[in-house]
Amino acid sequence: MNIYVGNLPWSIRDQELENLFAEHGTVDSAKVIMERGTNRSRGFGFVEMSSGAEEAIAALNDAEVEGRKLVVNESKPK
Repeated sequence: MNIYVGNLPWSIRDQELENLFAEHGTVDSAKVIMERGTNRSRGFGFVEMSSGAEEAIAALNDAEVEGRKLVVNESKPK
């Protein structure tokens, strides 16, 4: 399942995002979306999980990370 993660702290990178979700299941990939040119986080990312996705969404939606409440839900196709 592909999961959208919004309102990420600016300091979070791919590895920290993966670690956050790895507690709840098997993470296939984790990507924080970065701005081209400045290489700053855009504050959201995507996590692909092969197991534990529902548990991760339930546990991490509205969870506070570095003072920011995460928005976590199933990613919708564009």
